[in-house]
Amino acid sequence: MSTLRVEIDREAGWISVFNDGRGIPVEKHKKEQVWVPELIFGHLLTSSNFDDSVGKVTGGRNGFGAKLCNIFSQQFIIETGDERNKLLYRQVFEENMSVIHPPEIGPYDGSEGYTLVKFRPDFKKFGQVGFDEDTLSLFARRVYDMAGCVDNVKVFLNGTHIDLNGFKEYIQLYLPPPNAPDPCPVIYERVDDNWEVCCTLSDGQFQQISFVNGICTSKGGTHVNHVVEQIIKAIQTKEKYKDLKPLHIKNHLLVFINCLVENPSFDSQTKENMTSRLKSGCTLSKEFIRNVVNCGLMERVKEWIDVRDKKTLKKTDGSKRSKVMGIRNFDDAAKAGGKESAQCTLILTEGDSAKSLAVSGLGVIGRDYFGIYALRGKLLNVRRATSKHIAASAEIGHIKQILGLQIGKKYDSVKSLRYGRLMLMTDQDVDGSHIKGLIMNFLDYFWPSLLALPGFLVEFVTPIVKATRGKEELSFFTIPEYEKWKDETENGKGWYIKYYKGLGTSTADDAKKYFKNMDQHIKTFQPITEQERELMKMVFGKEGADERKQWIADSPSLFLDHRKDTFTIGDFLNKELVLFSAYDNGRSIPSMWDGLKTGQRKIMFSCFKRKLKSEIKVMQLAGYVSEHAAYHHGEASLTSTIVGLAQDFCGSNNINLLLPNGQFGTRLDGGRDAASPRYIFTALSPLTRLIYRPEDDELLEYLSDDGQSIEPKYYLPIIPMILVNGTEGIGTGWATSFPNYNPLDLCNNIKRLMENMPMEPLYPWYLGFKGVIRRKTENDEVNLPEIDNGYVSCGIWQANEHHLTIEITELPVRKWTQSYKEFLDQSIEKGSLGIKEYQEYHTDRDVKFVITFDSLEDLEKILKKGVEKELKLEKILNNNLVCIDLSGKIKRYEIEEMMKEWYEVRLQYYQKRKRVLLERSKIELRILEDRIRFVKEVIQDSLIMKGRKKGDIVRDLEGKGYFKVNLDENGSGFDYLLSMPMFTMTEEKILQLEEEKMEKEGFVQNLMDQLPITMWRKDLEEFEIAWKKLLLEKEKDDTQPKQKTKKDKKSKKLDINKIL
Repeated sequence: MSTLRVEIDREAGWISVFNDGRGIPVEKHKKEQVWVPELIFGHLLTSSNFDDSVGKVTGGRNGFGAKLCNIFSQQFIIETGDERNKLLYRQVFEENMSVIHPPEIGPYDGSEGYTLVKFRPDFKKFGQVGFDEDTLSLFARRVYDMAGCVDNVKVFLNGTHIDLNGFKEYIQLYLPPPNAPDPCPVIYERVDDNWEVCCTLSDGQFQQISFVNGICTSKGGTHVNHVVEQIIKAIQTKEKYKDLKPLHIKNHLLVFINCLVENPSFDSQTKENMTSRLKSGCTLSKEFIRNVVNCGLMERVKEWIDVRDKKTLKKTDGSKRSKVMGIRNFDDAAKAGGKESAQCTLILTEGDSAKSLAVSGLGVIGRDYFGIYALRGKLLNVRRATSKHIAASAEIGHIKQILGLQIGKKYDSVKSLRYGRLMLMTDQDVDGSHIKGLIMNFLDYFWPSLLALPGFLVEFVTPIVKATRGKEELSFFTIPEYEKWKDETENGKGWYIKYYKGLGTSTADDAKKYFKNMDQHIKTFQPITEQERELMKMVFGKEGADERKQWIADSPSLFLDHRKDTFTIGDFLNKELVLFSAYDNGRSIPSMWDGLKTGQRKIMFSCFKRKLKSEIKVMQLAGYVSEHAAYHHGEASLTSTIVGLAQDFCGSNNINLLLPNGQFGTRLDGGRDAASPRYIFTALSPLTRLIYRPEDDELLEYLSDDGQSIEPKYYLPIIPMILVNGTEGIGTGWATSFPNYNPLDLCNNIKRLMENMPMEPLYPWYLGFKGVIRRKTENDEVNLPEIDNGYVSCGIWQANEHHLTIEITELPVRKWTQSYKEFLDQSIEKGSLGIKEYQEYHTDRDVKFVITFDSLEDLEKILKKGVEKELKLEKILNNNLVCIDLSGKIKRYEIEEMMKEWYEVRLQYYQKRKRVLLERSKIELRILEDRIRFVKEVIQDSLIMKGRKKGDIVRDLEGKGYFKVNLDENGSGFDYLLSMPMFTMTEEKILQLEEEKMEKEGFVQNLMDQLPITMWRKDLEEFEIAWKKLLLEKEKDDTQPKQKTKKDKKSKKLDINKIL
């Protein structure tokens, strides 16, 4: 077709539609024996488009359209020139198709065919007497639609050529001209021969103009959803837009679509909404989506959200009134909200115990000018929270009402507030500092003018440590300050030290002393500067991750000098809050040396201290850890960490340090299906003490808390456990994520380093994983774009075209069975992949899905596009190796770099172990020698014991040159001799001691001859034997499938030698 002509005669009431091209065959239908043109236009339930096995990109399928036009017309004329049969056909229908005149058939000598349909509507059927303006405008719009939708066709309306060069120019009819003062951005793409897509901005409500095979789908449908979902999904994958709901983005889009779809279906004869599932859609280019994002769309969305959020947040606004009722944990000041409100102080406390302390203290100075509100936990970080979360925060709403704060208001003074001063009263630990910082962040984000008011924000400080000596008393307000004093005073020798873990440790009498001398405890924050505001944004905002990393790394070992009366907010952030950030990283980022985070290390310390060989309930172990390792956080967090250390399913630990005696979770739901910690038991794994050797315990640097010795800074495993079990964690400014590696590969590389040989490449390895892990390529989607050395884990599948199925027998690492099932359910619901159904045949260790497709075409399409990509059988394993080094700094490593650094330091500790063992063994040898000598002298009466005073005996031992052991203020140093029972003063005892002496001499000589590397080799060999035995036991139990390689995908039986 090259020409389309539409003529509308308003006066006569006629419409004619002409198009050239192939004409209708002028011949009788073989079965019906009716002329084909008459059959098409004058007989119901006849169509050439019923067969869906033949793909056609037409608008009609059932043959109703033209016939209905005939039925609703007084006259209906069809004329066609059949260029093949050389016949001209003309036929007239009248009276709503009730009168069918015989056709007029004559010769036709044209080289091209044509079809002309001319009709006069029966206006009475529509309650009209002729064409009105609306109807004529609708017809004209439809002709313009055709001019925009069909390529290379001249379209005429009432003899006038509609000069539109394709769909791109048609779109401009809806938009302001390009030279308008505020032109709309237009992003257009012709995806392929079947799809044209254009996007621009709407006025706040989603709009679409779309066509399917030339039909205007005014209500949209699956083709519109297909395009819009791609745009929304691409935007939501960006970190800063991930919390946006699809509707937030969609409402600001105006989308134009012109597409050809095979055999489309609609929800009505008007064909306004396409309902058929797209067998072959379009894939928008990255450039198109990038241009859509950058065309002002996200700015428009943000403006709309800001307006909406402001309305939402104002619902909890406060005002200056005399009474605020109905807020739990709040005691109002008598003068608040009145004439003297500027003299009132609101005390924000960290929890109920701190509030009780404040209440006790106010008993000294009265309650007229002081109100108290107890915070429940930490305030929300408003810079990273959505408005919905902020509005839902009870604490934020309560603070606004108590103070009388209003969103969007600028405060030049405190006259309109219920309180003139805000006092922060938190524990003097890192979490207390974090709470203070969050409150400052809250005020700076919504009301920066408040922090600029002199004297508005103050804090009430109490000691975290007190040192007393006689009547002299020293108070320390930070641990670093106390540690510095200890270093300067021989570890505080001669002083009595008392730790105050929190405000709850202080007594009511302490509180009265504090408030009686309130001026000594109140420290005022100076008005905030613009530079400090930028620092606040960096510390608490979403942006600036690199700056936060540098801020923490560069933080000097300083602390606020609480002898001063005022602080700057910058000093608070740089000297106090930064300590929380460093502590938070210690909780979230593992140590390079032992692969453990702080909480995990506390658990292992407690298990070692208890010698946990017999099982204990997880809940009981959590209590033991809290008591013996000074764990100060939530019980739920502690029990989940214990469970995590014991999990052994594929995708969790390669070596579980604790035993999972009970339901500790499976790969079905990634461990979330673990039983309650009240019902499951654990103990140390037999492998654990072969990795974290008892011989190294005395080499460790143990920490202290409240004078209590707790876990060490780090343990000294014989292999780099940080690589064995991998890790994930998000701290302040830093995140870590790297996969598991094979313990035997690590042992092998340690031995190579011992021989000064180059390391062999290390590849991720997961116990029980049967799939393939390959290097990431530039074609793979990435989770962390800055990490270019990641890997991709791939599941296992097999297609069966005869049964229209794909059988999946392995999922990518850490893609859990339940989440994959949810993905399949969503795919079936959307109909996007052509999946008909699926069956499940899983166990707690093995995966098996059998997916059935609707048709062979759907299956082949998946196979062509790539099963791994389409069925989500690939997953990126980031190799972002971030950990804490020996100096306590956070550092990003390459694996080989980390291995070599770890090896060098670990070797030094083996040298230290040898030295300590040698010193101890020589002392033990000297003790054995002196015991032999002692027994002999007692037997021979060379040393008289009977009837003598202990002091005289000690002097004799000193005169004879006996070795003194464990000498202290109260001991003689000879207890190892004097405590020997009299019945051991025998010849038999001498023989026994001489045998022990010979054995010890052999041990000392062997130790002296032994190299540190040899000691390490023996430890590795002992571990390897135990590890291989464990693998063989799993093979014997037939519960551990083999990890397949690319060359060995069909093997079912576990080949333990290949693994080892």
